[in-house]
Amino acid sequence: MTMNKRSKRPRSFGFGPKAARESGFTLIEVMIVVVIIGILAAMALPRFMRSSTRSKQSEAKLILKQIYTNQRTFRQQSQSNSYFIPGGVASAAQPNTLNTIWIEIMQDAKYEYLVVGGANAFTATATANIDDDATIDTWVMDHNGALVNTINDVLN
Repeated sequence: MTMNKRSKRPRSFGFGPKAARESGFTLIEVMIVVVIIGILAAMALPRFMRSSTRSKQSEAKLILKQIYTNQRTFRQQSQSNSYFIPGGVASAAQPNTLNTIWIEIMQDAKYEYLVVGGANAFTATATANIDDDATIDTWVMDHNGALVNTINDVLN
């Protein structure tokens, strides 16, 4: 221990009752840190939600590309040289609608898929409400392989 020059008392080096009063953070310091963390969280949460909904859109892109590829294969193998047009919507509730073109919809699929067209052309559409608002996310792919997001639920 060393002596304090002013009071001629021993100076405390972090032990004892005086040190306990002097160490730690004040309430104001803790509140400032809490406010800063709150501001950072408020800025990060919307970005996280957007990236989460964008990742859900990858399901639609993947399945529509599979439909396009398998439709071309089906047409090449078909005796009538035509595309497969199913009689209904493919979804998690009806996963076997597209079995003829070797596609099974997953149990946790978010989108519903509809294929319409004729012998020489088809259009496959994927629709879902991926972020629980009024806007329905819609993706369309045609027989030429053009993939378009006609209604983007992420931006609305």
